[in-house]
Amino acid sequence: MPQTPPFSAMFDSSGYNRNLYQSADDSCGGLYYHDNNLLSGSLEALIQHLVPNVDYYPDNQIRKIAPKILQLLTEWTETFPYDFRDERMMRNLKDLAHRIASGEETYRKNVQQMIQCLIRKLAALSQYEEVLAKISSTSTDRLTVLKTKPQSIQRDIITVCSDPYTLAQQLTHIELERLNYIGPEEFVQAFVQKGPLDNDKSCYSERKKTRNLEAYVEWFNRLSYLVATEICMPVKKKHRARMIEYFIDVARECFNIGNFNSLMAIISGMNMSPVSRLKKTWAKVKTAKFDVLEHQMDPSSNFYNYRTALRGAAQRSLTAHSSREKIVIPFFSLLIKDIYFLNEGCANRLPNGHVNFEKFWELAKQVSEFMTWKQVECPFERDRKILQYLLTVPVFSEDALYLASYESEGPENHIEKDRWKSLRSSLLGRV
Repeated sequence: MPQTPPFSAMFDSSGYNRNLYQSADDSCGGLYYHDNNLLSGSLEALIQHLVPNVDYYPDNQIRKIAPKILQLLTEWTETFPYDFRDERMMRNLKDLAHRIASGEETYRKNVQQMIQCLIRKLAALSQYEEVLAKISSTSTDRLTVLKTKPQSIQRDIITVCSDPYTLAQQLTHIELERLNYIGPEEFVQAFVQKGPLDNDKSCYSERKKTRNLEAYVEWFNRLSYLVATEICMPVKKKHRARMIEYFIDVARECFNIGNFNSLMAIISGMNMSPVSRLKKTWAKVKTAKFDVLEHQMDPSSNFYNYRTALRGAAQRSLTAHSSREKIVIPFFSLLIKDIYFLNEGCANRLPNGHVNFEKFWELAKQVSEFMTWKQVECPFERDRKILQYLLTVPVFSEDALYLASYESEGPENHIEKDRWKSLRSSLLGRV
């Protein structure tokens, strides 16, 4: 797929939008404003702006400043709870909270509620990561299982869930659950680099982990391989064709729901070479619906069709009358690319040394929109049996997929024949 291009249309080679910068009409102590919004300023001016002086000095009475400090801490712990997995951060938070709570009874209750809510979030995160680790540790290649315990894999996805609409709903459960655990700071940590704003050399020496973001990307890959495995597994051509049509229906329902990540994973799985080369199988498939889906996710023109559909789903979410209409699950890899190129394509500082607020506002806008989408509760009923299968059933490796594909429909040229012989020898111990 083509990479999302840098924001060259918006930003020139200097890394900022000249027109907007030149329109800054108010300057105050090295800080530039436009329409009462802070546009840019030097880091020194920003710090100086927050330092108390003769004209601006917060009242030192705790009763007056406590509500604002408490509001700041509450928003911080709610929006960036993962910051407080660090013991030093949690210790400092509790120390400051204790000082606030010593003022009035109302503050004590609010502080206690804030700390308890934060602890619950962190406990839920730890439990979720333990589940992910357990799933990862028990994952096995399907071919290995077939060779050692062939009787243990007697089912396919259709025997577990014959209704493609139900499967699309269960995929949406997994997507929303995994999205919910991705913290906004993980986007920052994923792309953080040493730059001119990093005055402290040890600032990022211990980078925060992005395990939840990475786990979500791994889920996309697993789903793609699961789709390819389920298609390549059946011995009979008509069963493979039936499986392809089944996943086409699942993908179409994902599109209707607004689950674009599962949709793209399914399409990716069906476009894998071991699947796409099964010409005799595809000849038995009614591909009209699949062609429509591929058109919607066509990568040309920077995924124009998909972005149009995403905007439609986002607009539907804003005016939703039901939980189902609120669902917006973006194609995550493309979202990551957009944020990456925005971060790389725009400088942190303007040529005059000022902090480029325009860039950071745009980054915040994209991440904030994602934060809204990930908080939607899934309206569909959970089916533990289907979820268990989707998350834990062994899938073929790439080599095993090719082997299964060649076994189903023989090699067509010398290159494929040589690879088939090599795979049979290495994976099955046959010549």
